[in-house]
Amino acid sequence: MRTRTSLALFLAVLSFPAFAENWPQWRGPTLNGISTEKNLPIHWSTTENVAWKLAMPGGSGATPIIWGNNIFLHVADGEELYLWCVDKAKGTPIWKKLIGRGNYKINKQNMSSPSPVTDGKSVYVMTGIGVLKGFDFSGNELWMRDIQKDYGKFGLNWGYASSPLLYEDSLYVQVLHGMRTHDPSYVTRIDKKTGKTVWRVIRPTDAVRESPDSYTTPTLLRYGNHVEIVVTGGDCVTGHDPATGEELWRGTGFNPDKNPAYRTVASAVVHDDVVYVPTRVRPLIAFRAGGRGDISQSHKLWSFMNGPDVPTPVTDGKYFYSVNDRGILWCLDAKTGEEIWGGQRIKSATYSSSPVLADGKIYVTNEDGLTTVIKTGPKFEVLAENDLSDYTLSSPAISDGHIFMRTAHFLYSIGKP
Repeated sequence: MRTRTSLALFLAVLSFPAFAENWPQWRGPTLNGISTEKNLPIHWSTTENVAWKLAMPGGSGATPIIWGNNIFLHVADGEELYLWCVDKAKGTPIWKKLIGRGNYKINKQNMSSPSPVTDGKSVYVMTGIGVLKGFDFSGNELWMRDIQKDYGKFGLNWGYASSPLLYEDSLYVQVLHGMRTHDPSYVTRIDKKTGKTVWRVIRPTDAVRESPDSYTTPTLLRYGNHVEIVVTGGDCVTGHDPATGEELWRGTGFNPDKNPAYRTVASAVVHDDVVYVPTRVRPLIAFRAGGRGDISQSHKLWSFMNGPDVPTPVTDGKYFYSVNDRGILWCLDAKTGEEIWGGQRIKSATYSSSPVLADGKIYVTNEDGLTTVIKTGPKFEVLAENDLSDYTLSSPAISDGHIFMRTAHFLYSIGKP
């Protein structure tokens, strides 16, 4: 009997991933769209390989955020904005807390576009109306800020959509705008325990008309003993000291013709001491870490003229993968920019979700809810196409052997129950 029990337990362990990885921010545990989990689903539909699905009151560009058995969702319900906490195993809501009122829709997005962030003890959520709140895991509100009330109205043409960056004891929030305001762009550091501003620095730009507007999310650059906050938009990329906000370096060359419509949507990606910076399609530029002052030429590694507009790229450090808004993919050598394969079209549609990389596969989702699974490496190969037949802006999240897909009407847990 003991032998049978031991065998059953052994087989049960084999059926689960080695560990349940958290997905604490929009681009995952390493801020670059990569998961280290294995044995992830390749095939699914609205009924096949679905552990559960939870009805949503409306669409959102925000990605599900996961810690342990808690999924956190930024949810727009009519004019109200909520933070939901959902049981990861069961797919049932644990609590729903009001963040603020005044949600509205503009073009594709509404004011729930910024994704929440968590450190495993508390969760923080920024809204497109400027309300920023912290909650504990029981749903108790810790503090509240109104960024527009404190520093002036947002002046982006298509509404605010940047997620906060959580690093150590602080949230880093960027407001890069100019199309509908004369107020300067800025970056601010906010204490995660108190909600108070630690510093706020102006981020100058000579971009014109709509080009100062940025919908990107800050990220981290770590090299040697250095940690820097990377901010993109306004025709440039900048690196900031987390302690003071001081601008340490700046890279330009993204809009040499001063195109007035070069707003920036796709965020920077960092891997192996390289910062990959998209703009509005061309050029995407890779910079080597370690620069100070103007790094536009001194630390430029390569540039690429077929970058994305909306989807943020992904790289494993060897290969760099980019998908444009029309579903055309490129694979480049991450160190040299040399094209490995390119111009490969998947299902023709509009692509706004950012690809994620896991288990030797890239998951690319279009606005129709179809996810194409592509094999990583030097040969282009489509492994599967999985259709949820629902409007989708949100990027996938991965945890505990499951892929969490958010459409306009449902949150899906893709994988075995």
